[in-house]
Amino acid sequence: MIKDFGAGVGLLLRGFRLVFSSPKRVLVGALPAVITSVLLMTGWVLLLTNINSVADWLTGFADSWSGTWKGVAEVAVGISVVAAVLGLSVLLFTAITLMIGGPFYEYISEEVEDELGGVPEAEQIGWWRGFVVGLRSTLLLVATSIAFAIPLFVCGFIPVVGQTVVPVLAVCINGYLLGIELTGIPFTRRGRSFKQRRKILATRRGLVLGLAVPTYLLCLVPLAALVVIPAAMAGGTVLSHRLLNGDRATA
Repeated sequence: MIKDFGAGVGLLLRGFRLVFSSPKRVLVGALPAVITSVLLMTGWVLLLTNINSVADWLTGFADSWSGTWKGVAEVAVGISVVAAVLGLSVLLFTAITLMIGGPFYEYISEEVEDELGGVPEAEQIGWWRGFVVGLRSTLLLVATSIAFAIPLFVCGFIPVVGQTVVPVLAVCINGYLLGIELTGIPFTRRGRSFKQRRKILATRRGLVLGLAVPTYLLCLVPLAALVVIPAAMAGGTVLSHRLLNGDRATA
């Protein structure tokens, strides 16, 4: 697992080298991320400016409580909402970016795979098909993330564990889901389904985590995603190419 994790980090670094070796790849990869950044920043502004109303609506059950306890409940719920959205933001950012920029990232993926030997009889995804496939996988992954987020949120109130183990688990889970997103295009070009993708990636979880966890953490840095996502896509393409070509020894 540790060796695979280190190899996964190496794939991300290789992704940076592959993308930054061509100014065109940098520009092509950054454009969809810029559009998504504007959309998500708008969403964050709307959320934060209306967080009091959201918290008040979600704490309707506390209307009969005293003013102090109702205020405490609203603050707690407001913080929880912001934390939950923050936890999902990287996954959503990647998913939306891939849906918007399908042709852009397909171009990067094709170029990377051409350098690796190409993909015989590769399917052309196209924007619309890429959007539909991306939307379907995004809904499934976000639902999975929320399903994990609920028990993790509850565990967050456990002393010590909630402040140490839970954040690490949350990063690993969301990172792994991000890794599934990053490999979508190369798998789809080979006609592989979402279910097949999950099954194959599950055979090398350490490798996926090594690629995706640093990507997830870097994307929490403002504007870093503009260059991190294209590099991670390139790294995900290399990972997919190796796994799908049976080169697991060197993956």
